[in-house]
Amino acid sequence: MSPTAELHALQRDFAACIREPERSDLPPGVALRRMQVYRELFFNNVEGLLSSNFPVIRTLYADADWNALIASFLRDHRAQTPLFPEIGREFLRWLEQRQHEGRDDAPFLLELAHYEWAELALSLDEQNIDALAHDADGDVIGGVPVVSPLAWVLGYRFPVHRIGGDFRPTEAPAEPTLLLLIRDRSDQVSFLEVNALTAALIERLQANMLAGEPTSGAAVVAALLAEIAPGNAAALQPAGCEILRNLRSREALLGTQ
Repeated sequence: MSPTAELHALQRDFAACIREPERSDLPPGVALRRMQVYRELFFNNVEGLLSSNFPVIRTLYADADWNALIASFLRDHRAQTPLFPEIGREFLRWLEQRQHEGRDDAPFLLELAHYEWAELALSLDEQNIDALAHDADGDVIGGVPVVSPLAWVLGYRFPVHRIGGDFRPTEAPAEPTLLLLIRDRSDQVSFLEVNALTAALIERLQANMLAGEPTSGAAVVAALLAEIAPGNAAALQPAGCEILRNLRSREALLGTQ
């Protein structure tokens, strides 16, 4: 075996011993006491990152159960990136795989993990809304509204924003939960529970921005209402325009083109 191949083999054995503390076959020349130091450092670093990335999920587990879950993640998952900010996404991928395998996780766990990951991902998003051309004082009713790239509509079967120690649903409700995550100009992330009309309106506004001949916010509202409520479109138009104003106040709409 060449020196390079020997080094690689040693590194693989060393990593395997860290991932699987129950292994008894240590790399040659490595004492158990020293290996245990590496195991604890590795586990504690990753556990700390995941606890901070998924604080709600952490509260749902007793210490022993949480540590067992993290140990399984370290043993079974092969991360695709060494970057610490991406550890949450790797954990999310692993939970998705567990769901496909039919593991006995809470039915809402994957969706809750995605919601908590999305909050972190939005806070780290490097897009600069000030670099997007828009008139911050523009009228979103009469002008062409500009949707913030830091406003994300997310849909879930479970009401993930309400899950906690005192609320752990076992079945999804009949209606899905739609959430609007927003990072404002001061880089604060907030969420707003929205209805299907608001979610559809945001989608239409995003498409309208890219259209060859974009129309006003009021026109987008009117076109959407004509499709979903043709008999009441005129009566609902003021409420639709009020949604535009509310989205503007929340900085989901930045202004106008």
